[in-house]
Amino acid sequence: MNRHSPLERIKLLNPEFPNKSTGIINGKSSGLLNWNDIAYPQMYDIYQTLLSNFWKAQEINMQDDIKQWDSLSTTEQDVFLRINTQLASLDSLQTPTMSQVMDYVTDSSFKAIFAVISQQEAVHNESYSYLLSSLVPLSEQNNRFNQAKNDPIVQKRNKLILDAYEGFRENPTPQNLFKLGVNSINLEGIYFYAGFAFFYNLARHQKMLKTSTMISYIQRDEMQHAYFIAQFIRILLAENPELNTDDNMDYVYKTIGHAVNLEKEWAHVILSEIEGIDLNEFESYVEYLANKRLRQLGLKNLYEERENPMPWIHIFSDEMINETKSDFFEQKSRTYTKVTQSNGFDEL
Repeated sequence: MNRHSPLERIKLLNPEFPNKSTGIINGKSSGLLNWNDIAYPQMYDIYQTLLSNFWKAQEINMQDDIKQWDSLSTTEQDVFLRINTQLASLDSLQTPTMSQVMDYVTDSSFKAIFAVISQQEAVHNESYSYLLSSLVPLSEQNNRFNQAKNDPIVQKRNKLILDAYEGFRENPTPQNLFKLGVNSINLEGIYFYAGFAFFYNLARHQKMLKTSTMISYIQRDEMQHAYFIAQFIRILLAENPELNTDDNMDYVYKTIGHAVNLEKEWAHVILSEIEGIDLNEFESYVEYLANKRLRQLGLKNLYEERENPMPWIHIFSDEMINETKSDFFEQKSRTYTKVTQSNGFDEL
């Protein structure tokens, strides 16, 4: 197979082919999904974990945060709204992109997982709208979304992701699917963390705890999504060795490194006046995250090995979700409970 040859959109039903797919792309599959007969049984564990994470924004009562909103400083309010709409702008890209990938993936178990991820990204996007509707009028919401669209740093950050996503949309080749996957890891595994740091920093000062609860739900989902995409890429490379080139490995390191630099740049803009966040510490934290993403891909660290320099930044550690140093084929899934003040935020 040529890695630059366009993939065909998969027909809904191919009765002449087996139910168990012979490949995640360019394979033979009937289109029928029997979870008891799939090529990679570990995918059922991931599917079940994603389902166990199901939540809705309306489950979180925002009354406490509504009462606290006016007590935030002007800077805290401004940054809160800027980050909220910036994160929403990124999640807006994920729902249609994950749905589109489904059209070209042969294996029905992977299609099902992409469908769940697409739905969860729609929930994330709604949750940001839910936060905004609780705190500010529609006119202010619209102003903030327009600000996110026109902010040159937001545009610069989004361009890295958009170029890869649009590249696959316009030319759905195996090579472009690989690039889409790497940039999906950038979006879900690196880009959100300056925003998360802000919300968790508020929470450890006993501010806007309900917002931070919702952010912790989103983060748990995003880490699981990034983990799945990393395994998808590893299987894609294993099944299609023509993709496993030095150029593509260089692309992974350069693209993740670029995402790290963009996240650092964004942090210096959005967090510079926030008390309690050390930007040098945050830069080390983003490098720490990038190393984790690379190890999930089976690759070596890009940055110096270090312990988590900001352990308060998230409630869910990667180790609680998946041990990143273990091999994919040894992975075991776990079931998680939703974070509440009683089982999570006391540790912030």
